[in-house]
Amino acid sequence: MSQLRRNWRRLVLVVLAIVALPYVLILLYTVEFVRPVSTLMLRDLALLRGYDRQWVDFDDISPNLVQAVMMSEDGQFCRHGGVDWGEMRAVVNEALAGEQTRGASTIPMQTAKNLFLWNGRSFVRKAMELPLAVAADFVWSKRRLMEIYLNIAEWGPGIYGIEAAAQHHFKLPAAKLSRRQAALLAVSLPNPYERNAGKPGRGLQRLARLIERRASRSGEYIKCLYE
Repeated sequence: MSQLRRNWRRLVLVVLAIVALPYVLILLYTVEFVRPVSTLMLRDLALLRGYDRQWVDFDDISPNLVQAVMMSEDGQFCRHGGVDWGEMRAVVNEALAGEQTRGASTIPMQTAKNLFLWNGRSFVRKAMELPLAVAADFVWSKRRLMEIYLNIAEWGPGIYGIEAAAQHHFKLPAAKLSRRQAALLAVSLPNPYERNAGKPGRGLQRLARLIERRASRSGEYIKCLYE
């Protein structure tokens, strides 16, 4: 019995360490010269596939891209504290009513998922994602949060971060992206394996035009990043 109790204690300590590790890393990632890698990058390394990621500082990313991503992924990024609780409540109500739910992931939530968790829909993953997103938004500045997100987001098989994406799709550095190129990259984010920003179909071009118009009017929404 004593051996069994010791084994259970060890197991509990291991679980607690695994749960606590992302929060320790959030503190570590406040240091600007630290360049985080995502769980998907680690997966690609473990499978010996490798990946292309070229870290770029926030100031070296075109504002066109930042505006387009915000308008496409999280228009309230500057106003919420990691989770858009109004959108989250609406999604829960839709689920309880048996309706098809829409996405309510914010940029902090997507960053937490990409850095520490896994893809796929799961209540367990979502329950872990929410406090991580709140912690990241609280500890990091909005600029640091956006910088990390744009440097770990996946834009195609083995293509991570906006610099690698801009070079792959448009043969340009991230700092030189036009409004249309930025919009195409932004709308490809939800499904980068099927949405090719460099070779967009009509549907993707239509979405990009919509995001481009929204981005051109996004001044009030991005003040937390450029003030």
